[in-house]
Amino acid sequence: MVVDLTEGTLLHDLGVSVTNLFGGLAIAVVVGVTVGVLLGELPRVRETVDPLIHFFRAVPQTALVPLVIGAMGVGVAPKIATIAFACVWPIMLNSIDGVRAVEPAVRSMSQAYRIPPLLHFGRVILPSSLPQIVAGVRVALPIGVVVMVVSELFAAEEGIGHYILSSSSVFQLPQTWAGALLVGVLGYVLSELFAVLERRLLRWHHRSTNPSQARVPTTKRRK
Repeated sequence: MVVDLTEGTLLHDLGVSVTNLFGGLAIAVVVGVTVGVLLGELPRVRETVDPLIHFFRAVPQTALVPLVIGAMGVGVAPKIATIAFACVWPIMLNSIDGVRAVEPAVRSMSQAYRIPPLLHFGRVILPSSLPQIVAGVRVALPIGVVVMVVSELFAAEEGIGHYILSSSSVFQLPQTWAGALLVGVLGYVLSELFAVLERRLLRWHHRSTNPSQARVPTTKRRK
């Protein structure tokens, strides 16, 4: 692993894979949060499309990889599309649950003050459902890593998946294990980085749910 990262093509393959992963995850976050918030706010629409959501969610994402590549051709686009398709469902479902879990008293207060719709979504709905949305992204991240590798096993010329496949096809076991272990290291590093980002985004939430973390103001006594 060290030799191929410093002297070989493994570092380039890692960059390509991470770029595809972030591209697909970004699309999944935008689509999942947008559609999830809208479905959470529109109960009749949600009940209508709920069977379709659970149907597509149950479809194995890795099985769709060769079909997507066959339809869209070889390149970066089908790989990003398969990653986005795999990651969008946990984000969307958690966004729906987060919106539905908003306290009725908060909604009543927003209606009482006649807050405009855009401000209502931006200042009331999104902050209240943000913990659930972040949890959905946390679930989608390892799914995206798996689909990222699988998508690079089919008709690819670069990426960690291609590196593992090409090494195993010529029985280069050290290189094959190096690629597999690098995927594990990548998943662990991304998980830890996301945990740091989650603590920063939800600092207010953790303080509200754990009063011991709240700062107690100190007062100086007058002499």
